[in-house]
Amino acid sequence: MWKVLLVEDENLIRKGIRMTVNWGALNCMVVGEAENGEEGLKAVSDLHPDLIITDLRMPKMDGLEMLKKLREEGNEAAVIVLTAYDQFSYAQSALRLGAVDYLLKPFHDGELEEAILRIKKKEGEQKEKPLTFSELKPEGMSRYISEAAEYISLHSGNPDLTVGEIAEKLGISEGHLSHTFKRETGQTILSYITGCRIQKAALALKSGKYKVYEVAEMAGYRDITYFSTTFKKLVGKSPSEYQSTAGK
Repeated sequence: MWKVLLVEDENLIRKGIRMTVNWGALNCMVVGEAENGEEGLKAVSDLHPDLIITDLRMPKMDGLEMLKKLREEGNEAAVIVLTAYDQFSYAQSALRLGAVDYLLKPFHDGELEEAILRIKKKEGEQKEKPLTFSELKPEGMSRYISEAAEYISLHSGNPDLTVGEIAEKLGISEGHLSHTFKRETGQTILSYITGCRIQKAALALKSGKYKVYEVAEMAGYRDITYFSTTFKKLVGKSPSEYQSTAGK
């Protein structure tokens, strides 16, 4: 069951979304609400939602800034943005930051449900297996992307690693790096970082020398719950289950 977070400063809209959608039929459940981007970031950290439904224009921190910070932290939760007609440029910016879909306010009955179903179908059909450095084909990559992949492989254990840092090391823009990396590898940079981290975690767990929380820290995760959720999503087993069965 997918965990859903609602981030919307208008109380009536937020409550309306919670109360009118048949979440059970979508195999989803609303686990939290937030009134602005600052509250949204904390809620994401506490609740680890699979899907975030967020407004764009909000006080303190808008949805766009919240999404940017989440992506910089390596969070890849699916995102649906809510926007008015005069904010369409904001929606386009959100899509460039990895939002999966957007809805124009006021949206009609069934539109949000259809958007969620599209996302779940897409995730099921295009489940992305993160690549690691050894799996990429150097002959098919430009110098920049090869260097980016190698840098990520060496520094993925740093929990503060960002796309901006990698781009700065290479002397190119963040946008150009992200676009080119996706075109040449078929992966987003964040997915690639996640793949490297989980591969390192699996090797450490298999050795039997470390506790799960130690492996999480080594792999670049400050939050052991988020680490465990990500590991199980990609490997199919929780870290403790993997460790107990590795080598058998």
